[in-house]
Amino acid sequence: MSLLETSEASFIAGLTLNHQILSFENTIIALTDEVEKLRYLAARTKAPHAPQLQLLEEWCLNNDLKKFHRKLHVDPDVFASLIAKLENHPIFSNNSNNPQLPVSVQLAIFLNRVGHYGNGATMEDVAEWAGVSIGTVYNCYCQVMIALLQLHNDVIHFDPMEPEDQEERDRAKRWVESRSCSEWRGGFLCIDGSPFNLFQKPGWHGEGFYDRKLCYSLSTQVCTIL
Repeated sequence: MSLLETSEASFIAGLTLNHQILSFENTIIALTDEVEKLRYLAARTKAPHAPQLQLLEEWCLNNDLKKFHRKLHVDPDVFASLIAKLENHPIFSNNSNNPQLPVSVQLAIFLNRVGHYGNGATMEDVAEWAGVSIGTVYNCYCQVMIALLQLHNDVIHFDPMEPEDQEERDRAKRWVESRSCSEWRGGFLCIDGSPFNLFQKPGWHGEGFYDRKLCYSLSTQVCTIL
C-alpha cells in the first residue's frame, strides 16, 4: 500500500471515530435531558387521587352554603367575582404544552388552604382534597397570591358607598367587641404574629387570650383601628 493510500485510510478511520464519538456524545446529552425532565429513571405508580372539587358546584346548586363556607370561607358570588377579576391576569397563561388548571380550580385550592390551619392547611391534605399533586398546590398558591396582591385595591377593600360592605364591617366590629373589649372594637382587621404563652389565665378578659393550641398567650400583632 502506498503512502498516499495509507494516509487516506487513516483519515477515513479518523472521521469514522469522530463520528462515533459525536454520536455517542449526542446520545448522552439526550439521556441527560430525559433524566432532567423526568427526575426519575424507573417507572412509578401515580398516587391515587379522589378530587372533591365537584362538590362545590353541587353545594351551590343545593344552596348548601354552610359546606361551601367550610371549604372556601367565601360566598359563591364572591368566589365568582374573584374569578372574573383574576382570569385575565397574565400569570395564568403560558406557552407550555401542559396547560394550567382553570383559574376557578386554582382559586379554590388557594382559598381552601388559607382558610385552614394546622393539619388541614398542609399541602398534602389540600392535594388529596383537590385531586392534584403537592407541587400543583404550591404553584396554585403562589400564582393566586401574586395575582391578588397586584389586584389588591380591586379585590380587597370595603366600599363606603355599599351598604352591604358597611354592614359586614359593623358585624365584624361587633364580633370583636363581644370577644374582647370595646376599646378593641375598631381593630377588626389584624395580622396574627408569634404567640407568647402565659403562665396562667389572665384575670381580665381571660378567655380572650385562649388560643387554638389550648394555651393562654399574648400575640404580637399589627392592627389598624378604624
